[in-house]
Order: sequence, then structure tokens, then C-alpha cells
Amino acid sequence: MTPKHTKTKFPLWQYLNQPLFSRETKLVLNPRRFVLIWRLHLLERCWGKECDAKGPQQH
Repeated sequence: MTPKHTKTKFPLWQYLNQPLFSRETKLVLNPRRFVLIWRLHLLERCWGKECDAKGPQQH
């Protein structure tokens, strides 16, 4: 039995390993804001992946 809505845990390792002096990414010190940005990027990565579970596509 899995719950309907599974909540992702706080990405502590990603939060602690943010680049300090990077021009590409901005350091986010607020944990709540970091989680929002991290979840958004996770969703974008998931949308960008190809899904092979559907099988052959019918047009």
C-alpha cells in the first residue's frame, strides 16, 4: 500500500553542496525557497525525460 500523495524529503545534501562562488547558479540560503526551486527543477527534469513505459505510440 502506497499513499496517494508521497511527499519528497528535504534535499539536505543538495542544499549543503550548493556552489558558493558560481556565476551560473545563485546561492539560496532560505531552505523553503531552496526546496521550491529544487522541486521545480525536478519537475522540469521529469517532464524532459522520455517515457518508454507507454509502449509504441499510435498516431
